[in-house]
This record gives sequence, structure tokens and C-alpha cells, in this order.
Amino acid sequence: MFVFEINDQVILEQQRAIEAALSTSPKAEQALRKIIRKYIKEARKEVVAGIQFKGGDPRNTRQSVRSTVYKKVFGGNLNIYNMRKAHSNGTYEPPRTLKPGQRGGNRVPRGRDTQRWMSYGPLDRGAVLRWQNEGTGERTAGTRGGRLGGNRGSISGRHFFRSLGDRALGQMRDNLAIAIEKELEALLPKDK
Repeated sequence: MFVFEINDQVILEQQRAIEAALSTSPKAEQALRKIIRKYIKEARKEVVAGIQFKGGDPRNTRQSVRSTVYKKVFGGNLNIYNMRKAHSNGTYEPPRTLKPGQRGGNRVPRGRDTQRWMSYGPLDRGAVLRWQNEGTGERTAGTRGGRLGGNRGSISGRHFFRSLGDRALGQMRDNLAIAIEKELEALLPKDK
């Protein structure tokens, strides 16, 4: 016959310690959100490093991967949606390949929409990542008052974001569980 003797005082102390270590304690909540933010940022770095562009990335488009830490629940995400506010850093001028005096190039002045796209900084270029990820339909150039027109082709989707994100967040989840466990152990009172 086994006899289990339970000390109610010890159980109540442990329950109070666990409650203090969870979200009811502002100190613990802040510490947990800090840990989550740290690991979400590491996952974002891994995803950004994995994005490859044929011909390079002169405008640093891969920096438009966003990371978010939730306020009401413990968690976060990575996405390639546009930011709420623009972070423009001036106008981008593509490198000129013509030598001085050489004929050629586009003689039509840039339109308003083109100029707007040229002013988007690295953090504002989430749409470009979405086009690369999901692909586009057939793209045609506007007529600009009947002077221009043309077919710009389509972009076939590469579907890179899901695989990069799943890999980074899977690794982050394992590391995060260990870090939260250590943090909770630090917040719980030690047995005497």
C-alpha cells in the first residue's frame, strides 16, 4: 500500500509562484515578450539571409520582411505585407550603362507612378517580395496618352517564403521553448 502525503502549503506556494511567473505578473510578461522578440528577430534574420535575387538585390528588397510580436497573446509572426507607414529614403536611380554622348535609353519622362515606386525604400518594398513569391499575371504597360504600350510578361511564383519561414520559425520554436523554460525557472522561487 502506498501513502501519499500532500502538504497543502507547498502546493499553494508553487501555485502562487507559477501564477507570478505567468502573464499575471507584469515583470514576467515583459520578460517573456522580450524573449519572444529576440527569437522572432533571429528567425527574421535567417529568412532575410535565405532570400536570393537573380542579379543581386541593389535596393535591399529583402529587408522588407516584417516581424511582429503580439500584444494581447504570447506569440508573433513573420510576413511580407507592406508597412503601415512609408520609410522612404529618397529616390533610387538605376545605374546608367550608356557612355556620355552615346545614343539610346528611354527618352520618355518618368510618370508619377514610376517616380513613386522609385522612391520606395527597402522597408517599403514588400509588394516586390510578394510578386516574387506568388507570381503575377500578364503585365502590360500603360499607354501614357497613346504614346507607349507593351507587354511586360509575367513573373512566375517561386514560393520561397513559406519554406524559409517554416524552417526559421520551427527552429525558433524549439529554442524559444527552452528559453522560456529557463526564464520561468529563474522566476520561480528555489526550494529550500
